Amino acid sequence: MPKRDFYEILGVNRDAAEDDIKKAYRKLAMKYHPDRNPDNPAAEEKFKEAKEAYEILSDAQKRAAYDQYGHAGVDPQAGMGGGFGGGGGGGFADAFGGIFDEIFGNRGGGGGGGGGRSNIYRGADLRYNLEITLEQAAHGTETKIRIPTMEVCEPCKGSGAKSGSEPKTCPTCGGSGQVRLQQGFFSIQQTCHKCHGTGRFIADPCKSCGGAGRIKQHKTLAVKIPAGVDEGDRIRLAGEGEHGVNGGPPGDLYVQIHLKPHPVFTRDHNDLHCEMPISFTTAALGGEIEIPTLDGAAGVKIPPETQTGRIFRLRGKGIKGVRSNTHGDLMCHVVVETPVSLTDRQKELLRELEETSRASGAKHNPRAKSWMDKVKKFFGE
Repeated sequence: MPKRDFYEILGVNRDAAEDDIKKAYRKLAMKYHPDRNPDNPAAEEKFKEAKEAYEILSDAQKRAAYDQYGHAGVDPQAGMGGGFGGGGGGGFADAFGGIFDEIFGNRGGGGGGGGGRSNIYRGADLRYNLEITLEQAAHGTETKIRIPTMEVCEPCKGSGAKSGSEPKTCPTCGGSGQVRLQQGFFSIQQTCHKCHGTGRFIADPCKSCGGAGRIKQHKTLAVKIPAGVDEGDRIRLAGEGEHGVNGGPPGDLYVQIHLKPHPVFTRDHNDLHCEMPISFTTAALGGEIEIPTLDGAAGVKIPPETQTGRIFRLRGKGIKGVRSNTHGDLMCHVVVETPVSLTDRQKELLRELEETSRASGAKHNPRAKSWMDKVKKFFGE
């Protein structure tokens, strides 16, 4: 039976941030963990499925290989994944131990003192929605953004304790962050109420952060927008997310690109489209008009008898995408404009034109004749 898509298993979009993937996995792990479903073999299979999906999508290198090659990209037997396994890592237990500790408690049992969890967590990823113009997207630009973030508290250097003091091992849980309650044959492990699972007790908290070790601030960052970006593209600024907890690494900042509506052009991947109104006379007799492009004006020759809806393609006048080697095209859609605010003389000339056209039969209006023939055929005439 073929494997299901990893994003589908976790119920997240393909552009989901790392934090969203982690939350989705926690939810499934809570629901299908074998300890919570001892009599449901199907739950165990779903738990294993979610675990495998998270193992791939939480690792940036493996996720990139999966996005490009699918399951073959992360299958050691397929030879396309570049060999992500092995190495000196501690395997699945090291990668996911922190999550299982949070969900089911530290089952390692034992001990007091420093035998508990490290309680070091990576900072959250952040997303910033950035609106840019079509010209900026086409040619690239550099801009500055101001974002709110959780930064390390300077007075306490992130410890949460007042200057001159240090956090101490929690006397209630012995630093494990968990306490075990025994009632008859049953033993229940839960988060320590005194240290709230941190394993540390701050007798004299820092006044600036209230013992949290982090404070909310704003920072200004320079963002370089590469030429050719499109709606929905993301730019990753590594390490510019929130600071980690208890010395953990910072998260990343993802700048989500959104294009402002343009007064002339609409974008379709690397191609541009625009509507080009022309006069009745130009459409009938032909001529040359000038239209704008992102690189200046360009001339377009209009042949005689041009009809509304005709498209003129200007090759190479579109946008060169980020992942493209060539420019797209500019598609000009012709719209014949009906004259307005006519003088009496102009109306008289148009009526003369109409009369002479009718006198010549369908010679001057082939599309109208063709349409009428279809209508007569439809009604059986």
